[in-house]
Amino acid sequence: MNVFFELVIISASLLMRPLQFPAFLWAGVHPCEYCLRALETAEENARRLSGLPALSLPHPELCKVRPDRHQACPHCQVMYCSAECRQAAWEQHHKLLCLGPSHHDPDHPVNKLQDAWRSVHYPPETSSIMIMARMVATIKQAQDKERWQKLFSHFCSRTANEEEEIAHKLLGEKFRGQLALLRNLFTTALYEDRLSQWFTPEGFRSLFSLVGTNGQGIGTSSLSQWVHACDALELPSQQREQLDAFIDQLYKDIDKETGDFLNCEGSGLFLLQSSCNHSCVPNAEASFPDNNFLLHLSALSDISPGEEICISYLDCCQRDRSRHSRHKILRENYLFVCSCQRCTSQMDDADMTSEEEEEEEGEGETEGDDIEDEMTDV
Repeated sequence: MNVFFELVIISASLLMRPLQFPAFLWAGVHPCEYCLRALETAEENARRLSGLPALSLPHPELCKVRPDRHQACPHCQVMYCSAECRQAAWEQHHKLLCLGPSHHDPDHPVNKLQDAWRSVHYPPETSSIMIMARMVATIKQAQDKERWQKLFSHFCSRTANEEEEIAHKLLGEKFRGQLALLRNLFTTALYEDRLSQWFTPEGFRSLFSLVGTNGQGIGTSSLSQWVHACDALELPSQQREQLDAFIDQLYKDIDKETGDFLNCEGSGLFLLQSSCNHSCVPNAEASFPDNNFLLHLSALSDISPGEEICISYLDCCQRDRSRHSRHKILRENYLFVCSCQRCTSQMDDADMTSEEEEEEEGEGETEGDDIEDEMTDV
């Protein structure tokens, strides 16, 4: 059951470092630059992820991606899923951020900012810096600038010490000194007198922390949408078995070829979703079944009138770990100690992790704390 639907306030697709991944994996993977809808058809998506270029999907009519509606910005050639998205992006922020013929110029200030972010952030997939850029551009382009400033001010803020911790967590130990470099590049590319406080060292760190704390990961997949449509088909039992077997084998091929990299993901700021607190036994979860940035918050259990709606800041695997391990992750990434019903009931548990959890934590630390997945995702 859906609790609510919510459109994103501001969003951006991920910035990739393609050289770190197989070329076929990310070729053509970018979603619509406005709504983040996947631009690949389900069949194209399946072929790329499975490594099977001749693969044909049954029931291709169930794919909702319409390549004939796709449109590029006439100035910089970034792609949109429709003329409506292209126009909406232009009116909100792209008029200012469009690089025109300088789209591939490495010396353009916006490109230098993006390249610097790619080089100092781990893991490589993130959209934080472009969400910040679009926040500035949106206010600069808006007729009612005060409205947008007030809207962004609703997202939770932190103390100076907490902001420092979050910034260091986002950048990782290796790059914690690079915030000043990012601020200088951000200022060169986007400075606005009205927002001068965002360009000071303290203001930039605060903005950085705001996006890191409140950003919600957005996963869109034309293949997943096609699979859900297939599941809803009413078919004779033999055809149903054949279709289910085909899908099962497809996911096995994808897992063997590309693992978990299935979605054209981005990140965004959602006003209602960001107000939801964490629980290790959540009664709701966010998803993006429409293959765009429309968030669906769905109930996982019955929610009584007056009961708080809670989501989990941990993924399924992390929620299965011990209370000590869950608290360690939440302290490091969100700077709080959970006191949900489950954690309270496990207060007497030993403050130690299993050998398996210790090994996982050790791997995470050596790889650069890849627990952090855009902080809310984080």
